[in-house]
Amino acid sequence: MVSLDKKQVNFIATAVYATLGDLDNLKIAFGKALDEGMTINEAKEAMLHVYAYAGFPRSINATNVLRVLIDDRASAGKKDAVGVASSELSAEIDKNKYGEEIRTSLTGPRPQPAYAKFSPALDDFLKEHLFADLFARVTLTQLERELITISVLATLQNVPAQLETHTKIAQGIGLTDEQVEAFEQIIFNLLTNGI
Repeated sequence: MVSLDKKQVNFIATAVYATLGDLDNLKIAFGKALDEGMTINEAKEAMLHVYAYAGFPRSINATNVLRVLIDDRASAGKKDAVGVASSELSAEIDKNKYGEEIRTSLTGPRPQPAYAKFSPALDDFLKEHLFADLFARVTLTQLERELITISVLATLQNVPAQLETHTKIAQGIGLTDEQVEAFEQIIFNLLTNGI
C-alpha cells in the first residue's frame, strides 16, 4: 500500500487549518511542514491555491501566519529552504484557451456545465484564473494542487459535487484508492482531534 508522504500530509493539514481560520493550529502545522522539508515557496504557493476555494481572507491570514513564523524561525537561527520560485504565464498566451486545455486535461472532455451557460463570465474566470494563472505556476505539482483543493472542499463541507469531481481528478493524475482512504482518515482526524 502506497500511503501519502509527509509533504502531502502537510499540504492537507495546512489547507485544512487555513480554511478553518484556525491560525494557532495552522502555525503548528506550518512549523511541522517546514521541519519536514516543505519549502517556503511551496508553503506560500499552497496558501495562494487555498484562496481559490476558501477565499482571500483565509488565504491572506494564513500567509501572514506563515510570514511571521518564517521570520521567527530565522531569528531563532533556523534556515528554511526557499525552494523553486513560481512562474507566470506569458502575456501572449490566450488564458481562456490555455485554461480550457488544462481543465480538459484534468477532467476529460465534457459538455458545457449549466452554470457556464447561465454565467459565462464565471466559467471564463475559472478557466483564465484558476486553470491558467494558478495551474501554470510550477512550484506545486498538479497532484499537490488537487490535494490542497480536496482538503479545502472537505473542510468546507456541503460541496459534495465539487469534492467528488476534484477527488476523481486527483485519482486521474495519480492518487490511489489507498491514498484516498488515507486522505479521508487524515481529514477526519484533523477536523475532530486537531494536530
